[in-house]
Amino acid sequence: MLDISRLDHVLITIPPNTREEVKDFYTKKLLLDEIPGNHPNGAIWIQMGDVELHIREEDVHQDNSARHPAFVVNNLEGTIAFLQSIDIKVSFSSMIEGRKRCFFRDPWGNRFELIEFIQ
Repeated sequence: MLDISRLDHVLITIPPNTREEVKDFYTKKLLLDEIPGNHPNGAIWIQMGDVELHIREEDVHQDNSARHPAFVVNNLEGTIAFLQSIDIKVSFSSMIEGRKRCFFRDPWGNRFELIEFIQ
């Protein structure tokens, strides 16, 4: 049995030589906090709620995968409005009972799902 208590982090990849652009996107455009430190393999760590997003340069970076982390938000409509106000395209998929959801990609093709649970 795996006695898992919570998700700690998700790692995504970016193409080589994009570190500074990536930091600007996540901290200045999405307004998320960078976790300072000298992280393994030169990774950038970003705080997203109680989960960390680890971002690392890799020579082989796939920018069209359906793989994605999903993050719960408190106000999906407000979050969508914020993303659209900073020119991030939002897409939608199949309906899932009990939740509203959408997807977006960062400029490097990493896909993210945002979920709001509804009563």
